[in-house]
Amino acid sequence: MGKELNIGEVVAVTGIKTSTLRFYEKKGLITFIGRNGLRRQYHQNVVDKLKLIKLGQAAGFTLSEMKGMLNIEHRTVIDRDRLSFRAKEIDSMVRIFRLLSKGIKHVLHCTELDHSHCEEFKEVIARGLRIIKKL
Repeated sequence: MGKELNIGEVVAVTGIKTSTLRFYEKKGLITFIGRNGLRRQYHQNVVDKLKLIKLGQAAGFTLSEMKGMLNIEHRTVIDRDRLSFRAKEIDSMVRIFRLLSKGIKHVLHCTELDHSHCEEFKEVIARGLRIIKKL
């Protein structure tokens, strides 16, 4: 089987609260494999699963979406199509944020009193609208 970790060790390694671990159990994202006294025992791969959950949440995946990628047989199942789609969404968001940042910085430093007369500002707005329409 592999090394087992008790719930306290998992908390110490990951920084995730015990209540969150129990919530993830209820959602079917992780499972404990037994008990040592009153303490839940986890397969050592739970640490990697928890890292993937954190990464997935940061990437915008829901817990339900991640459940399909984390099974109870101590393996991770990668849905490459779903990951590819999410990567494209993130790339689009990055382009939008860069454009927004550029627009804001331009407004901060633009010498035009009325931005409707500024050609660069008009171009930033037009590019932003084109990107948003593609979403």
